[in-house]
Amino acid sequence: MPNTDSYGQSVPYPVLSDAPNIETSMSTLVNGIVPYTVMRFANSNDRSARLIGTTKAVPGMITYLIAEDRWEAFQGDKTWLLLSDGPWNPMSFASGYAAYGGSPGWRRKAGGGIELRGRFMRSNRGNLVDDGTIVKFATIPTSVAPAALRYYMCASNRVSVSGITRYTARVEVSWLGELAYTVEAGGGVGTTEYPAWVSLDGIQFSPAGD
Repeated sequence: MPNTDSYGQSVPYPVLSDAPNIETSMSTLVNGIVPYTVMRFANSNDRSARLIGTTKAVPGMITYLIAEDRWEAFQGDKTWLLLSDGPWNPMSFASGYAAYGGSPGWRRKAGGGIELRGRFMRSNRGNLVDDGTIVKFATIPTSVAPAALRYYMCASNRVSVSGITRYTARVEVSWLGELAYTVEAGGGVGTTEYPAWVSLDGIQFSPAGD
C-alpha cells in the first residue's frame, strides 16, 4: 500500500512492498502532486471542462488562465478568487466622447473588484455638458457592472472663464455598465487647445455577485 508525504498533503508514493507496476505507481504520484501545483489552462472554459468528477476543483487549488492572463484560487465557498490584477481592457465611448490620456479602461483587481483608469473628453475637444444633465460617456461589460448605481467624485479640469475654474465632476456607474457624468453649471469652458476632461483614476467597485 502506498505511503504519503511527510508534509501532511496526502500525496502518495509507492513503497517496496507494493506490487511492481511503474505506470500505476507514477500515475498515482503525478496525480497526487499536480493539484498542489499552479495549474495552467487555456481559459476559464477549459478549466471548467477539465476540473470535473474525480478531478474537480477543491479549496486551495491555484490556477493560471492563459487567455485571461490571471491567477485564481479556489475557495471553500466554491468560487474562484482572483490573486493577480487582470489586464486592462478598453471601455467603449459613447458618440461625442473620446479618450484624453491615461488609456481609459477597466480591469479586475486581485481579491475581487473592478478598477477604472484614464481621462475622457468631448471628441470635439470642447466644453463638457454643464447644465445639470446626466450624460452617458462610455460603457463597460455588464458582466463587470455593479449590482446597483455607484457614485464617485472625480478630478476634472475645465479652463478658467471669468475667474472660475472647475476641478471636480460626479461620475456614476450603473448596473447596465453605463458610465455617466455631471458637472457644475457655469465657468470652465474647454477649448481646442485645452480641452475639458474628467479623470476616472481611483474608481473601484464590486461587480454584481462579487
